Amino acid sequence: MKERIAVVSGERSPFVKAGTVFKDVAADDLGASVLREHLLRSQLSNDSIDEVVLGCVGQPSNAANIARVVALKAGLSESIPAYTVARNCASGMEALSTASNQLLADGADIIVAGGTESMSNYPLLFSKRMTGFFEKMMRAKTLGAKLSTLASFRLSFLKPRISLIDGLTDPICGQIMGITAENLAREFQITREEQDAFALHSHQLAIAAWENGRLAEEVVAVASTDKKIDIISTDNGPRADQSLEALAKLRPYFDRVNGTVTVGNACPITDGAVMMTLVTESYAKKHKLKVMGYISGYEYAGLEPHRMGLGPVYAAHKLMKKQGLKTSDFDLVEINEAFAAQVIANLRAFESKAFAKEFLNEDAALGAINPDIVNVNGGAIAIGHPVGATGARLVLTQLLELKRRKLKRGLASLCIGGGLGGAFHLEVA
Repeated sequence: MKERIAVVSGERSPFVKAGTVFKDVAADDLGASVLREHLLRSQLSNDSIDEVVLGCVGQPSNAANIARVVALKAGLSESIPAYTVARNCASGMEALSTASNQLLADGADIIVAGGTESMSNYPLLFSKRMTGFFEKMMRAKTLGAKLSTLASFRLSFLKPRISLIDGLTDPICGQIMGITAENLAREFQITREEQDAFALHSHQLAIAAWENGRLAEEVVAVASTDKKIDIISTDNGPRADQSLEALAKLRPYFDRVNGTVTVGNACPITDGAVMMTLVTESYAKKHKLKVMGYISGYEYAGLEPHRMGLGPVYAAHKLMKKQGLKTSDFDLVEINEAFAAQVIANLRAFESKAFAKEFLNEDAALGAINPDIVNVNGGAIAIGHPVGATGARLVLTQLLELKRRKLKRGLASLCIGGGLGGAFHLEVA
């Protein structure tokens, strides 16, 4: 990077479990609510924004190029272009890196980037047999042809395809994401007890972060369609009453015979949105803008789809090698908690010489990461993982925490469905 990218400001919605208080809020409306509040709090005028770039994985069919719909619903001028990007779980990060590339190429001065996702509203899809039946009915010209087609109908045609399951199943290795986590649990010999303990700790950290106001600093209230609750201002995933005993009672969800991954030690399906304003460091200094922190580098890496959960260590290796950094240079680390097994596997891979030699072509381990600096405000197991927005949330959360603790450098990373990883180098000074 020829210069750092300054994050001027950022906010997110509460992250809530799918099917709960945002279940009737469309992804574009959720994004527009957060963007509207983000613009109101901004030190920049709406007219100064050059572009909006948002990540979204499950774009609604009635809001194609959802970034444009969000921007207009939030009240931005029709003259401000907007576009949507997708990189599965890293779509929010992709929005930030795409915006950064645009800023560094002098294609814009100010860009709003982030992501929005309503996993509650992922649709059920008709089967091919049902759509074929509809097609035949439409093509039937005579009463006899229509009756003949009707006679061919079977109730089995109505069995839907669940788009959420389709989206979470890798088309190359044929495995749903939970099974890829089981693969890592076996590869790194991670026990069920270790996964449950990690999950409990995530809830404890998130609850503490809400109680002392740390997470509240990044969240804006959003209106709900729930008749019992008008305004939502907190995440509803973190559980103060979570316990090892309760987690131990849950049955393995993906591999029901020999598995260790449960709904308790995996992230919940989630609705949420994140918005951030980016400029170059030189622009921020020239216009005397207050800055939350800086994006100093980012990398994406590929690996085998059935081991996709190891994406963070692959991407971090690529980033550190390019920038001459070591794991010990980072004061805080975020590794998205898609699954407890996946985060534990990454931490073991970072400190393994054998892993580095076999998979990264390095003679020495990348270096152990102190668990005490990882996901210090809890992670997606408690907070949730709206796939189009999480990548931006990791950057937002870490920049605020680095600044709060008066630390300098952070690593924000996540695994990406399809066999990818993303990693961002963040700084606050």
